[in-house]
Amino acid sequence: MRLHTGERPYSCSVCDREFRTSSQLRNHMRVHTDERPFHCERCGKAFKRPSHLSEHLRVHTNERPFRCEVCGKMFKHSTQLACHVRAHTGERPYCCNLCSSKFRSLHHLKEHLRVHTDERPFSCTLCDKKFPKTYSLTVHMRFHTGERPFSCSVCGAGFVQSSDLAKHMQVHTGDLAFECADCGKKFASMRSLRNHMIKCDTQTRNMYTI
Repeated sequence: MRLHTGERPYSCSVCDREFRTSSQLRNHMRVHTDERPFHCERCGKAFKRPSHLSEHLRVHTNERPFRCEVCGKMFKHSTQLACHVRAHTGERPYCCNLCSSKFRSLHHLKEHLRVHTDERPFSCTLCDKKFPKTYSLTVHMRFHTGERPFSCSVCGAGFVQSSDLAKHMQVHTGDLAFECADCGKKFASMRSLRNHMIKCDTQTRNMYTI
């Protein structure tokens, strides 16, 4: 009945947020206490909610239950699918209030904001170099380990990241699959196209502010 009446009799003693049920309050309290009672039996990682543990287990099982109806690509999480679908629709609902750059997900916006704040929370344990993104740190670590997980199917050359492989494939195919809708310039990877669009947007703003 509380769903219909809007009654929320359970209040958080820390932030005064109110909840309909005691279980909702109990789950919320873990935000303040950082209690993580749900543990992965495979790697020991702990989570605040059983749903978070269930999502994590897909890392080990590689289960991908969420399917894109446009291209058929499969994803581990519904949020990943929602972000991916925006690649088809062109929707970018998350806007930076400092430079007006737009992004498909809140996660990408948060990562972008570190460009403005120069926050680099991810540190290399071997050389103390710091990075704004976990992926940037992962790529950097491959320079220490020599790992090159992306291999060319034509000549066998190895690369530390997929975008480097995509650029390399131009040598064999000459294919530039990603085209800028504004100027028509083509690129070998979505990352290169995205960087180009950000650069063009900045140049356009500067032109009108001079």
